[in-house]
Amino acid sequence: MQKFRLIKQAKMIKTDDFSSVFNFRKRISTPYLAMHYQPNMQSRARLGLVVGKKTAKLAVSRNYMRRVLREFFRLKQHEICHVDLIIRVQKKFSKGDFVQIKQEFDMLITKLNQRVSASSPNLSVQSGITETPSFTESK
Repeated sequence: MQKFRLIKQAKMIKTDDFSSVFNFRKRISTPYLAMHYQPNMQSRARLGLVVGKKTAKLAVSRNYMRRVLREFFRLKQHEICHVDLIIRVQKKFSKGDFVQIKQEFDMLITKLNQRVSASSPNLSVQSGITETPSFTESK
């Protein structure tokens, strides 16, 4: 049986990792979320979260948003291509917006998989990688 927990290797922590994804300049946006991404050479997708103080002043709110997004990623991690993802919250959301945020997240993941598979056909979803990824994506 497949385990769905979020392991340590699926989290982006280092500043250099965040910088390289932001410098890659690939982004998909919705009203609440912006997803920056870059293909990686690892065996899984990795997640980084950014919730600024401008977006939500209270730490409780920022932590709630991070927790929700981390859970969405945990549930979908096996459907996401091998990429480094940074999800940036653009607009504050609360418990009442949960359904809309879930729909936006699912839409972002679908768009991400389409873009990555169209730009590099050797890079596939985690469960069925067959070849070494090639990174010849154009802007």
